[in-house]
Amino acid sequence: MTLIHNERIKLLATYFNGIGIAVFAVGGFAPAISSIYSPNGPTPALMFISFVCILASFALHYAASNILRRLEP
Repeated sequence: MTLIHNERIKLLATYFNGIGIAVFAVGGFAPAISSIYSPNGPTPALMFISFVCILASFALHYAASNILRRLEP
């Protein structure tokens, strides 16, 4: 039963980590890079939203690592 439990924990942690990567790519990285190449340049609101998404990405990654602490030997 521990093997099934551990695999479910790893699957949940992978899910959270994947969401964190997606939030970073879509909300943090892509808008910041695209605004650099736009004629208007980056706006303060866009930079704030990108910063919030990057922080959310790190929080989701941290949550995934905390979930892995529930693995049983």
